[in-house]
Amino acid sequence: MALTDILSTAVSGLTAAQAGLRSVSNNIANVGVAGYAREKVNLSTSVVSGKVTGVVVGEPTRVADRFLEATVYTRSGDYGRSEVTSNYLDRLQSLLGQPGASSGLPARLDQISASAVAMTGSQASTQTVAQFTADVQDAIDSMQQMDNDVSQLRADVESEVGYSVDKINTLLQRIYELNGTVAQATGLGRSAGGAADQRMSAIEELSSLMQVTVRDQPDGRVTIEGANGQVLLDKRLRQLSYPTSGAGSQPTYPPIEVRFANPDAATGDQIDSAAIGGKLGGLLDLRDRALPAFSEQLGTLFTGLSQALNAVSNAGSTVPPPATLTGRNNGMVGSDRLGFTGAATFAVTKADGTLVASTKIDFDALGPSATIDDMVAAINSGLGGAGTASFTNGTLSITASGTGNGIAIGQDATAPSARAGQGVSQFFGLNDLVRSDTSALVPSGFAASDAHGFAAGETAQIVLRDSSGRALTSYTLAPAAGGTFGDVVNDLNSSPLSNFGTFSLDDAGRLRFQAAANVAGATLTIPSDSTDRFDTGRSLSQLMNLTGASSGLDMARVRSEVLADPSKLGLAQLQDVAVGGKALGAGDTRGATAFVNKLATAIDLGKDGKSTVEAFASNLMGKIGLNASQAQGQLADASARRDDAVNRRDSFAGVNIDEELSQMVVLQNSYSAAARVITTANDMYDTLLNMMR
Repeated sequence: MALTDILSTAVSGLTAAQAGLRSVSNNIANVGVAGYAREKVNLSTSVVSGKVTGVVVGEPTRVADRFLEATVYTRSGDYGRSEVTSNYLDRLQSLLGQPGASSGLPARLDQISASAVAMTGSQASTQTVAQFTADVQDAIDSMQQMDNDVSQLRADVESEVGYSVDKINTLLQRIYELNGTVAQATGLGRSAGGAADQRMSAIEELSSLMQVTVRDQPDGRVTIEGANGQVLLDKRLRQLSYPTSGAGSQPTYPPIEVRFANPDAATGDQIDSAAIGGKLGGLLDLRDRALPAFSEQLGTLFTGLSQALNAVSNAGSTVPPPATLTGRNNGMVGSDRLGFTGAATFAVTKADGTLVASTKIDFDALGPSATIDDMVAAINSGLGGAGTASFTNGTLSITASGTGNGIAIGQDATAPSARAGQGVSQFFGLNDLVRSDTSALVPSGFAASDAHGFAAGETAQIVLRDSSGRALTSYTLAPAAGGTFGDVVNDLNSSPLSNFGTFSLDDAGRLRFQAAANVAGATLTIPSDSTDRFDTGRSLSQLMNLTGASSGLDMARVRSEVLADPSKLGLAQLQDVAVGGKALGAGDTRGATAFVNKLATAIDLGKDGKSTVEAFASNLMGKIGLNASQAQGQLADASARRDDAVNRRDSFAGVNIDEELSQMVVLQNSYSAAARVITTANDMYDTLLNMMR
């Protein structure tokens, strides 16, 4: 080998050692930098004309494993979703109060039963009755406050959705810019380690916000896709478009659109469900499924409570009875089919309970074609002027004639009146304890042949969501004027909604939706409803009990006169006596016992089956507690899995001080060896020159 070859080889060795030392120094300097992947120098043998002529020093490259990085992205998405779900479910659970707390909803419901028992044990004193009605109002207030709190939680979630979308757009913009930097360096054959590290950190943060799939490209770029396959980034930048209104909780929300950044144009892709994963997916799941489901169940709980209490209060009467009984608007008109079976007694008594007049209405005898007007006429005929019934604007009213006289209604002992499982007084709300301005509080009892009573142009929007909260489809129902409820059902069963289930009317006249097996757990919401049955002010959603949102909880209250005067709570029951006999007794407190028994009796809650109020409340609260506990467990698991993935990635790509120091020693020795070769070659040159002299 020529001396020049020896020198050239030694110099390349020096250069290689210096490059290696620079990389080691850079690694040590960045040992505490998050997301930094160590670099190493690429060395190769230099061969010229078949002879080894030294070392070729290439550009430093990142030491990274894309599979380990992909695992970190996946685990970060799981963690982001688990964290936000756990946080909000924990907040929801805190709204319910601690188990056994006196301020919690379960305790307030228990207090109603305790107060009812107290009424039976003290001959229904003014104090115990006042306590009972106050406890009922407290429970309603608690449910309303809880419903408002859940609406506020949804508003908070919606705000976080907007913030998350903005953060995602910022990260996509940054990754797009870093893509260009990496691609340019790669094209020039230079190291892109710094930009690649920054890009990896940005992708990791993005993956915590939404589940992503990252694909490496030959030019050094990466493409990013969402969990549903939406392309978010390739050589063109996309941005998420979400028109946040700042209005807080809403019946429905617009989807998040994926749009090209430049020029601004829609891609046709949307994000509208929790399937997107990550924190954003968790927020969408909370907003569109978990929190509305709780509000739905809370409405159902109120329905059960109000029906139980009103069933007893409508079966009772005060002593003296009220001069007028005025019902609530149930959305019916006088020409509607009556639809009652059994019998009930309508009576007029004096202030001391002495019977003045009474009439027993046998609804079976009136026949299946009888109307509400026929019932009103039968009451007026039977009372013979002692009392007058009228039905206007969906409200039944009965007034006693004569000074000091009052109206009382009693169920037949052997065949009580019933429509949709409700007695005649309860169905019309003549003597309710609980009222609501936005609900009839009882099932409608409509049959398929009954006229729906909606005018042309009136519509109801119905949205179907799957178990993840994703909107499967929606339909705007526009009933044709003059049609029946059967026509409404047929319309729904021929709409796009029918691809996912079937609609029907149950025995109580409630509109039911049975989801198909492939979309089990799907739920319906009615964001808007402009229907108005025969101008009574009652809409389709209020009459059909399709969702718990139509329960009337928002405007519910104990009747103001009962709350103000405990003696207005009817605890006596009408006796079957002859005119002149005592039909009502001042000491009759059977109604108090009836409250206790009714609260312990299962109530028909439609799609939610039959349950007592206490059992339904316990199941609801227990489910929330279980979900919150499971969410905390899932968060702990997701955190451990993410940390494990990060540790595995960092153990492969991160900087180990001991390894770097040992490598530095090796490189220093290599440098010394190359320098020694140069020294030896120099001595050989000197010797050769001396020989030439």
